[in-house]
Order: sequence, then structure tokens, then C-alpha cells
Amino acid sequence: MLEYSHSTNLKKLKILVRKVENKKQMEIDPKTGLPMQAIEWEDLAKSSQNIRVTTDKKRYGKIVTVVSGFDKSIDIKKIAKALKNELACGGTFKDNAIELQGNHVKKIKPILVKLGFEENSIED
Repeated sequence: MLEYSHSTNLKKLKILVRKVENKKQMEIDPKTGLPMQAIEWEDLAKSSQNIRVTTDKKRYGKIVTVVSGFDKSIDIKKIAKALKNELACGGTFKDNAIELQGNHVKKIKPILVKLGFEENSIED
């Protein structure tokens, strides 16, 4: 009985050692915790976007800035959060578009460029 449990523990230990060795080979970004290769693909996806920034009038005459044209490969929730924090406004994301409360058309382009999008791909 003892030999059986010892051999299974040894197998588990070997598997753990292999996993640790594989993690050493893969570079991990300390800020996001993601592999560096995944971040490179996200940057590549950001450069191929065709983003439109428009305004819309909602109920009671309220102005809303709509940022649309994102691919499904982009994390819209993360971008919406960054825009809301930078512009100090409320907003939401739905249907692959970000809605921000207020007129922020002129302020959004530099923020999106800072987040990694190309300036040429952003239409006002």
C-alpha cells in the first residue's frame, strides 16, 4: 500500500515540475498577469481597428458620446473603464460600443492613442 501512494505522489511531483519548467520559459507580464505573446496579439488587433467617435442625443436632451467600431477580439470593458476614469464621467458598453455621458469627442482621441490604438484608425 505504501509503495502505491508513494508512486502516485512521485508522478504528481513530476507533473508539477514540468509545469514550473514550462512557466519559466513563458514570459509573463507583471502588470496584467498574461503571457507576453497574448499582449502582443492584442496590440496587433488594436492597430487594425476602425473606430468612430460620435455623439447622440438621449432622453431629456442629454448628450452621449458613442465610441464604436471595435472588433470582438478587443476587451471593450477594459477600454470603457479606462475612458470613464480618464474623463471622470459615467458610461456603459453594449453591442460592441461604448457610451459615455457628456460630449467628449475632442478628448477621446488622445486617450485612445495612449491606450494603444492608431491615430489614423480613429474617426471623429
